[in-house]
Amino acid sequence: MKCLLSQPAHCLSLALLDATATRGDIEFLPAASTLDAAAIAVVAPDAILVPPLSDPARCEPAAVYAHADHVEALLEASRALGIPLVWCVSDTLFEEGAEGAIDERVMPRPRDETMRRLVGVGEQLRRHPQHIVLRLGPLFGLEGEDAWLADLIDSLMRGETLRAPQDLVLCPTSVKAVARGLIGMLMQLDSGAGVWGTYHLSGTEPVSAYTFVSVVRTQLATHLEGVGQQVALGALQALNQHHDVPLRRVLDCRRILDVFGIHQKSWRLELGLMLDAWCERYDTGGTDDSPDAGDDDNPGSNEEAADT
Repeated sequence: MKCLLSQPAHCLSLALLDATATRGDIEFLPAASTLDAAAIAVVAPDAILVPPLSDPARCEPAAVYAHADHVEALLEASRALGIPLVWCVSDTLFEEGAEGAIDERVMPRPRDETMRRLVGVGEQLRRHPQHIVLRLGPLFGLEGEDAWLADLIDSLMRGETLRAPQDLVLCPTSVKAVARGLIGMLMQLDSGAGVWGTYHLSGTEPVSAYTFVSVVRTQLATHLEGVGQQVALGALQALNQHHDVPLRRVLDCRRILDVFGIHQKSWRLELGLMLDAWCERYDTGGTDDSPDAGDDDNPGSNEEAADT
């Protein structure tokens, strides 16, 4: 199976490339900067995959509109060529959250005009016979664009104070776990499953954004001590942004389990494995030139969950 990857520098794209590096049954091809029907026809992929815009509520409106235009152009080409399109979407479209787990059948109703633009794209995509809309919890990873964990580590290592809301409840989601899930979905679809539609995937155990950042800081300190490093990490500051009632964004992931057999993964376990890998590189002096290094001009790609 051959899949075309939009936004090849995104953290999810890099996780997909890494997960399939030694496989012979599926291949992800990084797309060129300009994609149209003619260019796609030359590659002749079995599917096109678009990673999520990590936090459209915090993005510049121009970036949100550009992403929506990009997905619409891919949708038009996919329809013309009869190619499946997989669009990954951030759970932040559920602007007001919900008391319980959010079912796949629930449509986001954001107040923000730019986010309503993305909802409109989703409605168009659902009219494409071969589509997947995969709503994801906030992604964390060690490299690539929107790699939330990498940004947190960089800020902590620089001694910066991290601010995160303690009244925002979410399900942190490992890019590696999403990559494995997507590969399983694509392979089943390529084998004729034909179960197109909307699915949810996030990590297990809902926690506040503050708790997640606190766990990152604590585990990072522990891992650094384990390799004999003493680093004065940045402090944490709890925020309250949602008045008296916490805002909950918890996705119900039952359908992806029932249809594809894909289980949610523990974000705590995935986080520990990533920190093991990061500290191993740090201990050997391999982080200075690593792709995980953060951009000082963009200290946090998921600012609502951790305002650095």
